[in-house]
Order: sequence, then C-alpha cells, then structure tokens
Amino acid sequence: MRARLALVLAFLVGPAWGPAWAGEAEQAAAREVIARQAEAFGRDDAPTAYAQAAPAIREIFPNADLFLGMVRTQYQPVYRHRSFVFGPGRDLGETTVSQSVAIQDEQGTDWSAEYTLERQADGTWRITGCRLVKAPGINA
Repeated sequence: MRARLALVLAFLVGPAWGPAWAGEAEQAAAREVIARQAEAFGRDDAPTAYAQAAPAIREIFPNADLFLGMVRTQYQPVYRHRSFVFGPGRDLGETTVSQSVAIQDEQGTDWSAEYTLERQADGTWRITGCRLVKAPGINA
C-alpha cells in the first residue's frame, strides 16, 4: 500500500529537479499518441499501434506484426493492463518530450513507464521509446 501511494504521489508531484514541464499542448499531444497506441494494443490493432511509433522504431521493426509481437513479449504490461494512468510530462528539448505513465498489469503488479516522443517534420508526435520498470517495493 505504501509503495502504491508513493508511486501515485511521485506521478502527481513529479521530481523537483530535471527538465521543465512540457507545455500543455505538447503534453496533451503526447498523451493522445500514447493513449491511441495503448487502445490499439487492447484491440490487437497492429497497424494503428505501429503508426504511433517514430520512424527509427519502424526501421528496427519493418512491419506492424513484428512490432506487435515485440510488444507482446517485451512490454506485456503495456500490451495488456488493468490500469494506465498518465503522470507528468516534461520537455527534453525543442522537439522531444517525456511522458510518465503508471501501469498496473493484468496480475495486479504496478509498473512505471517513461515514454519519449519526438515531434516529426509534419508536426505530429511519435513514440521513440518506452522505459518500463517495476514500481519500487514490488516483489514478483
């Protein structure tokens, strides 16, 4: 319970150091892209999930099915979850933002995901990475 409360507080308050908060528009756009991808995973909609990935990710995984297969095996809490709660977003530069997400997987284990997104030449935001770690204090 304490670990879960600490995780929630960390996401609500955020760190007192580090890069500045992302602007409202950037934060909203990043959340929209992440939510679109998470919803697509829930429907096994590989093309929509894949479309949210940045070109560099699509170079590594040259088609939507390979990408979805990687997510199924390497990012199971992102692929299937009970809850998905956005935390703070931060600017990492002119064209890059970070977005925190608190995730609870299907077994009830809490995770912390840190997404990075980059603004593309056409102005859209695309996911460049997701760092997924088990929440502090969780034993599994």
